[in-house]
Amino acid sequence: MKLKTASMSLAAALLAMSAAGCSSWDSMSSRQKSTVTGAGVGGLAGAVITNGGVLGTVGGAAIGGVIGDQIGKRR
Repeated sequence: MKLKTASMSLAAALLAMSAAGCSSWDSMSSRQKSTVTGAGVGGLAGAVITNGGVLGTVGGAAIGGVIGDQIGKRR
């Protein structure tokens, strides 16, 4: 049960850091916003899938950031 609590805490911390990183959201381009959003969602998904594993969280954030960047390129 402690592992589940730790993974939920990690997910909450990741979400808080993503939100704090968006403090300059207004001056960002659409592509940059998509990249940040993708990284946040990917990191959160990676943390949930791997039960808070660091490699899964970082990998999910990296993959999500790349996907968000590519989606933002089309706008």
